[in-house]
Amino acid sequence: MLRILLVEDEENIRDTVKLNFEMENFEVVTAEDGRKALKHASEQHFDIMIVDVMLPEVNGFQVVEQVRLTNRDTPIIFLTAKDQAQDRIQGLKKGADDYLIKPFVFEELLLRVNRLIERTSKSPDVQPDLFTFGDNQVNFATYEATGNQGSFTLTKKEAMLLKLLTERRGEVVSRQQILQSVWGYDVYPSTRTIDNFILSFRKYFEQDPKNPTHFLSVRGVGYKFVE
Repeated sequence: MLRILLVEDEENIRDTVKLNFEMENFEVVTAEDGRKALKHASEQHFDIMIVDVMLPEVNGFQVVEQVRLTNRDTPIIFLTAKDQAQDRIQGLKKGADDYLIKPFVFEELLLRVNRLIERTSKSPDVQPDLFTFGDNQVNFATYEATGNQGSFTLTKKEAMLLKLLTERRGEVVSRQQILQSVWGYDVYPSTRTIDNFILSFRKYFEQDPKNPTHFLSVRGVGYKFVE
């Protein structure tokens, strides 16, 4: 039985969609807010996720962004009333595979879900999740990296932070956003922890760690990765 994580704060929509999918022989796990969605996503396997954007606690864009730091494979559909082009673009940039506007017809949602599951099951990603910059290389699937110190293995948190920065290359990422995306929304470490991670990245990957060209500090705001 295929498993769906349905994240929707409107009870009537959540219950109706859940019932319809169960009638189609899916197992459906629901969450009414972003925090519960992240908890389910970290603890269980799902074949697909359906996520509303306007959620309490943690919004859908933030949910998907955090999920994608450790899970690139599970297909995700945004289900939302936000129908502006910039909203759709932002959703796809965060890592969603599809975007369906409310109000919707269940048959269309079911068709999109089946097509995404079929596509991902027929075409598994067998290539390592490699990222190369300068003379450095990182495999986000295995956490293995090559840099100034030769080959080494990143910790999970290092890999998550590095992935966040590289996926937003050229953008300034605030310390608050880093804490929320990498460490979660319940317990934050001190911002000094982030500073120490950045120092480690410079030591790993910069030709001259004291004069970095890839991992740049933006005073009072956060950090920026530049290729």
